[in-house]
Amino acid sequence: MQLNKLYKSYTLASCIIFFGFGITALCQQNFAWILAAFLWVLSIPFLNWFIKKTEDFFWLLLILLPLSTELNPTASLGLDFPVEPILCLLTVAAFGYLLFKPTVFFEVLKSKVWIFILVWLLWISVTIFFSTQQWLSVKFLLAKIWYIIPLVLLTPVFVKESTHFKKIGLCLCIPMLFTIIQTLIRHSFYGFDFIAIKKTLHPFFRNHVNYASMLVCLLPLAWLIHKFTPAHSRNRKLVNIGLLIAGFGLFFAYSRGAWLALIVGLLAAWLIRKKIIFKTIIAAMVLIVICITTLSYQNNYLRFAPEHDQTIFHTDFRDHINATVTLKDISNAERFHRWVAGIRMVAEKPFTGFGPNSFYSQYQPYTVSSFKTWVSNNPEHSTVHNYFLLTAIEQGILGLILLLAFWMYLLIQSQTLYHQFKNKFHQAIALANGTLLSMIACINFTSDLIETDKIGGLFWLSVGIIIILEIKLKQEQQHFY
Repeated sequence: MQLNKLYKSYTLASCIIFFGFGITALCQQNFAWILAAFLWVLSIPFLNWFIKKTEDFFWLLLILLPLSTELNPTASLGLDFPVEPILCLLTVAAFGYLLFKPTVFFEVLKSKVWIFILVWLLWISVTIFFSTQQWLSVKFLLAKIWYIIPLVLLTPVFVKESTHFKKIGLCLCIPMLFTIIQTLIRHSFYGFDFIAIKKTLHPFFRNHVNYASMLVCLLPLAWLIHKFTPAHSRNRKLVNIGLLIAGFGLFFAYSRGAWLALIVGLLAAWLIRKKIIFKTIIAAMVLIVICITTLSYQNNYLRFAPEHDQTIFHTDFRDHINATVTLKDISNAERFHRWVAGIRMVAEKPFTGFGPNSFYSQYQPYTVSSFKTWVSNNPEHSTVHNYFLLTAIEQGILGLILLLAFWMYLLIQSQTLYHQFKNKFHQAIALANGTLLSMIACINFTSDLIETDKIGGLFWLSVGIIIILEIKLKQEQQHFY
């Protein structure tokens, strides 16, 4: 394998560096350089082992995605462990492939997906120069890169056979089923109380929204497993039991956003089948523009300002739903508070935005006091709770346009692939992938979970699957004709 050249080159470089460190240690009389040299040399066998095990690490990443936890080594540094360290290692391995065996990427890099990704990353790089928090913006760009390279670039390299698609579903759904079962068991000790759900999710999820979002977004994959498991087999019965448990888990997660995402997913599947996803997206965007324009005209949005003392957190789920309908729920009231601030921020810096990762440090002066709630001090340091608005705030209107164009392309391409495939297996994958992307879009209309490891990981994995399906369609057409 040509990747062995990487090992040999690294070994040679390590020997040169070892002697360089040794000379430096003697010249400066600082023998810490010798220790550094020995640590560098010890990394040689690890690199050799890692190169040979890159594909295994890829599958390990998918298994650990539903199980990862948030760590905060310092007050300013957050880490999704162990997913992010594995992503970084896979990124290094991908550069090794690019240097010493670039042929594996020839078909992968032909996809138009890369045009959208590279232009978007280029624009993010530009906004960093105008950022109010440049170091945080650089960290944002680096995180984007180490998610995109392993999940978009490497996925088509390691996922080639139909068994590999099934392996993706199992690697994600089985660990998620474990988290659902342990959550339901722990929740049962509290009588499935609404307020108690947050006590049952640690260490796998921060809150019930993240948990329910991951659960609902894996249902299209669970449907694929169910669809392609032989009927009347023992495995089919186990899959049915797993789906039933997932249904209970979704219900007792008490997440309105996840329930809505499920409805949107079912609707999206129907729209893809009917080949009208593009028209629906345009209609939805026009409706949103009309709503924003109407609310902005003569400050009509002020009519929807909540009553400060009436926006409370409800411990009973029925009261929670009633408060949602009457716009007196604290979470939605606080969303309006931040959305108003966010739109005013876009108006302040419409071109380059405030810079990636800058919302929290900048939004307070743009809030409107009449929308303020008793949680507006934002102790969790959370953002605007709308990923599309967040993108416009931090990357300008052009950043939002690039994001929307990318998402539209992915959905339209899912529809195109679904209708062009003759292979029923690949056709079903295209449908499930389009459904998943629609659900993620819905969830991120009231959250910003693309920047989390779980939903963000699923999103970029879906992009990688689009590329695989494009390659498979070319192969099918060449074989057919």
